[in-house]
Amino acid sequence: VFANFSGIFPNRQISEISFYLLYLLLFTVCLNGFRMMTDLTAQRLTTLTSFMKVLGPVYFLAVAVANGGVTSAAFYNLVLFLIFLVELLILNVLLPFVQVYTILELLNHLSSEEYLSKMADLIHTGIDWSIKTLLACVVGLNLVQGMLLPVIDSVKRGVVTKTAEAIPGIGDAIGGMTEVVLGTTVLIKNSIGITGAIICVGICAVPFLQVAVVAFLYKLVAAVIQPVSDQRIVGCISGIGKGYQLLLRIIFTTGLLFLLTIVIVTASTT
Repeated sequence: VFANFSGIFPNRQISEISFYLLYLLLFTVCLNGFRMMTDLTAQRLTTLTSFMKVLGPVYFLAVAVANGGVTSAAFYNLVLFLIFLVELLILNVLLPFVQVYTILELLNHLSSEEYLSKMADLIHTGIDWSIKTLLACVVGLNLVQGMLLPVIDSVKRGVVTKTAEAIPGIGDAIGGMTEVVLGTTVLIKNSIGITGAIICVGICAVPFLQVAVVAFLYKLVAAVIQPVSDQRIVGCISGIGKGYQLLLRIIFTTGLLFLLTIVIVTASTT
């Protein structure tokens, strides 16, 4: 309203100065809110990795007893690799690049000419490909390990069990005790896995919902003001909404990586 009202003055410079004042104010408010949400996302992802560092030794010890040492060691190494990727790639690379992308989107609409749109698109494409590649690689490793490693451990355990059962006199008792012990350890393993999966979802749920609501509100505001506002203002608000959408994807992907790993290990056969 202020920028449009200033357009009635004969001197066009007054209108331009008014617009830039309004845009810089909007730029500052939007960017400050986005920085706060990015910090919250980083804190939640750090909490998630810290939880996985605590869960890993306990959970995969139960996996070693229930499934076998090969399955436990392989998936534990995968979880450690995931923690390393999240701390190195997502927290130290992708999140800063999301901030850079958002700043470029806002600066691009400061002028009526788009000078930074291609650079912003390039960064968006890089972030998008990085997320998809990370998800595809981890899911592929999980599926391959989930199909092969439990079979290897099952064969090894079957040989040991049959050898023990072949001992005259005590073979049947050993076989029965083995079945009871394995059944108990599988139950413990599944309980720990389900609890860990629920906690992972809980850690990611709060920032995911917060970012989703804010992203929707920015998109809604951009749609409402488009008929009456300067298109650069609309582009600014729409651009900050795109930044929140990238944050949303990062939270979802990170939570999904750990959740899939836990679920696949929990569902693996013994």
